[in-house]
Amino acid sequence: MVKAIVGANWGDEGKGKITDMLAETSDVVIRFQGGANAGHTIINDYGRFALHILPSGTFYPHITNIIGNGVALDIRKLVDELKSLTDQGVPVPNLIVSERCQILMPYHTLQDAYEEERLAGKAFGSTKSGIAPFYSDKYAKIGIQVCDLFDEARLKERLTAAVSLKNVLFEHLYHKPALNVDELMQELVTLREEIRPYVGDAVGFVHQALKEGKTILLEGQLGSMKDPDLGIFPMTTSSHTLAGFGCVGAAVPPTAVEDVICVTKAYSSSVGSHTEPFVSELLGEEGDELRRRGGDKGEFGATTGRPRRVGWFDAVATKYGCMVQGATKVALTCLDVLGYLDEIKVCTGYEIDGKVTDVFPVTPLLMKAKPVFTTLPGWKCDIRGCKDYESLPQQAKDYVDFLEAHIGAPITMVSSGPKRDEMTYRTPKI
Repeated sequence: MVKAIVGANWGDEGKGKITDMLAETSDVVIRFQGGANAGHTIINDYGRFALHILPSGTFYPHITNIIGNGVALDIRKLVDELKSLTDQGVPVPNLIVSERCQILMPYHTLQDAYEEERLAGKAFGSTKSGIAPFYSDKYAKIGIQVCDLFDEARLKERLTAAVSLKNVLFEHLYHKPALNVDELMQELVTLREEIRPYVGDAVGFVHQALKEGKTILLEGQLGSMKDPDLGIFPMTTSSHTLAGFGCVGAAVPPTAVEDVICVTKAYSSSVGSHTEPFVSELLGEEGDELRRRGGDKGEFGATTGRPRRVGWFDAVATKYGCMVQGATKVALTCLDVLGYLDEIKVCTGYEIDGKVTDVFPVTPLLMKAKPVFTTLPGWKCDIRGCKDYESLPQQAKDYVDFLEAHIGAPITMVSSGPKRDEMTYRTPKI
């Protein structure tokens, strides 16, 4: 069977922990979209890790990990990440890099930085990892696939064509130095040899695994709000963050996906530009305290280290996020973080032009939305590390019940801390 693990919100929901946990009983884990512009934090017996490009099944020797064709493959970052794991005593993972994967080139990173510089005060808050230029080139059909690395005549031809276009932009729009094809060619040849042992026919492998009845996890990056079609456009990423795209980015047939596990936090957090609407945001001292207490080392981006914006749980956004993902189950993370609060607010509606709605709107209306809150009692105690849902304080269980009723999707897992085993299991009430 195939399970997809995806984010219900803006990303940063704790998907890495859920994937790492479910990988124990799985055979294959596939990253199906995005690049090294976001990280999944995992804490296990080897230590604390922020994976940026490797799938979250990396730490299990029985798992085949696949970087699918939908990923923006930064080869240098992949090689560095593999080395960082082995340097900390982690065995080399079983890894297949799809030969159909496209390569995130050095000029994509440069273009990303140059464009943010050009936009200045209207910048998107990019991580400057090259993601938007990469996907632009992919769909403009000037991208370079991993398989092209092994045909040097074809590689040189495609690289020359891409560089000729980039140099027009770099020299005349950004007023930056031109790119050198020969230097790029040499860099690619070097990188080719570093990933040669991992490159393979991921499509064929996945379909054979399905025939053999293997369990496959699809691992998404970011969340519903960052999808370029169904998210908060244009403050989105440039690849599709929805479970449905796993069928393309991981080469899995739609008929094989049986479970969509949507991950959401017990409060809201988002890394991105402050121009992006974030209706339930907490500012000032309240926001600073939640940011400091959140996650496992505070709410800061796993890739950039940037402070995340934080806020109360947004039931309007999360209901929508679960809906467009097609959630069959919900994993609620970071419940333990809220134990310091006397009262906890939940955003249960948006006031837009004087009318209250619980339907998530398009961006122009979202920009005008004001939060409508419901206040619930806190439980005022430390629940970190709890592994028995029934032993949680009644107020904590009431809070989970309330969220479940408002998002309209069954919450089956409730995390009580950042470690792999800090998890409780719950029987849904809907």
